[in-house]
Amino acid sequence: MPAFILRRLMQSLLVLLVMSVLVFAGIHAVGNPIDVLISPEANQAERLRIIAAFGLDQPLWRQYLLFVGNALAGDLGRSYVFAMPALDLIVERMPATLELAACAMLLSVVLGIPLGLLAGLKPDSLFSKTVMAVSILGFSLPTFWVGLLLIMVFAVQLGWLPSTGRGATADLFGIPFSFLTWDGLRHLLLPAINLALFNIALVIRLTRAGTQEALLQDYVRFARAKGLTNSRIVGVHVMKNILIPIVTVVALQFGSIIAFAIVTESIFAWPGMGKLIIDSIRVLDRPVIVAYLMLIVTLFILINLLVDILYSLLDPRVRLSGGRA
Repeated sequence: MPAFILRRLMQSLLVLLVMSVLVFAGIHAVGNPIDVLISPEANQAERLRIIAAFGLDQPLWRQYLLFVGNALAGDLGRSYVFAMPALDLIVERMPATLELAACAMLLSVVLGIPLGLLAGLKPDSLFSKTVMAVSILGFSLPTFWVGLLLIMVFAVQLGWLPSTGRGATADLFGIPFSFLTWDGLRHLLLPAINLALFNIALVIRLTRAGTQEALLQDYVRFARAKGLTNSRIVGVHVMKNILIPIVTVVALQFGSIIAFAIVTESIFAWPGMGKLIIDSIRVLDRPVIVAYLMLIVTLFILINLLVDILYSLLDPRVRLSGGRA
């Protein structure tokens, strides 16, 4: 296990290095933040002074080397707009996004696996056909439209839930969370549902397909021949074998939810990293954009490492050397 983790960490560092080059070059090739940050009435001397203060007068390769050197020391740059470290700015918004993503993924697993399992056990039933039809809607409906519809129905017409904001929070280990207060939980529900719909549909279809495939395998027939109950066959033999693809999708989708929660956070005015990155793009706050993208890349790398480790725990045929028995 230590050798496996060390090898994956070395590969991850290489991926991080390549992605840092692509992210840094891509961000610095789009627009000029000076045009946004400096007033049009500023004279040339003032303009040159601010450009030098931000280090934008240096060649791109020198800016990149300076960025890498500072990043190794834990400094991903200083926000042009907020005049504070970009990493601190992102970390300040991170708990809100992580809470929203965790709640959305919890809904996806709690609803998606049981519905997909029941649909797979009785594929020709009315229940199964209804679940699959609803899952198509989950794939098809755009997130922004569903979000606006949820606000219109549950916030405007029925008045059951608030439409925007995070609501009251309570600290847990010094970190503010919404789900610890009733007001915060009410604010959390609509954006979490909106963010979870696509993933619920994905988990339903994946679980249903895995269940139908597993029921045709020889080990299930053998278990039935031994006289095992259906609940034990499904709960032990079927579930254990369909968990591997589910774990993969759920883990990677968790990273995707964090990375692409921008639309939901903008619709519901959720004060997370997504809203921050949108505001930063508008003013070309390069340090914040680069720090955010590098943080997302690191997150995906760590999730992939965790998935590989879980593979070895769920399926003993998966060897840590990368092969299969």
